[in-house]
Amino acid sequence: MPKVKTNSSAKKRFKLTGTGKIKRKSAYKSHILTKKTTKQKRNLTHAALVSDGDTGNVKRMLAIGK
Repeated sequence: MPKVKTNSSAKKRFKLTGTGKIKRKSAYKSHILTKKTTKQKRNLTHAALVSDGDTGNVKRMLAIGK
């Protein structure tokens, strides 16, 4: 049985926390920042957790679990 490869784009975008949850960066923070308010950009700085519905797909891409 061959090894399961990790998705290269996913390993750059997601990190695992100590409790096994998956951290992600907020979207909309890379370009077109002039029209966004300072408060909006500051709130996009914080990391968030992947939602429960998407956790299975992300874990499959990261080859976590099975």
